[in-house]
Amino acid sequence: MRKDKANYYLDIADAVRSRSTCLRRQYGAIIVASDEIIATGYNGAPRGRKNCDELGRCTRQELQIPSGERYELCRAVHAEENAIISAARKEMLGSTLYLVGRDAQTGGLLDSATPCTLCRRSIINAGIRNVVCRVSETEYTDTPVTDWIEGDDTL
Repeated sequence: MRKDKANYYLDIADAVRSRSTCLRRQYGAIIVASDEIIATGYNGAPRGRKNCDELGRCTRQELQIPSGERYELCRAVHAEENAIISAARKEMLGSTLYLVGRDAQTGGLLDSATPCTLCRRSIINAGIRNVVCRVSETEYTDTPVTDWIEGDDTL
């Protein structure tokens, strides 16, 4: 049976994720426009800086900071940000971003993967139309970015 397009692209995002250097949660993202991959990204330290896997430590983990909090203490650039940085805005207009996350220790799928508030801002400004996040090996959510604009979570 032929795999549907969303799961095909999510599988590719999962392969990109395998380059992540995070000791806590690993994410992979790809941006697709007109059925072509225009950019990929995974979470890791900015170019030239040491990655957490090289340092052998995660500050947020050591301080027991819950997921979704205190991102300023994280060394990583998020997968979505890295994908956006790698593409021109005119290529991203109307595109779809595919995102997959896994636990770095177990490799288990993160069934609640979704862009953080900061990444949502970048996604909105990049002109991306939809964000597809894997929630199981075959299921996913498909969120119109307009939902994040209309339901402004910063108010």
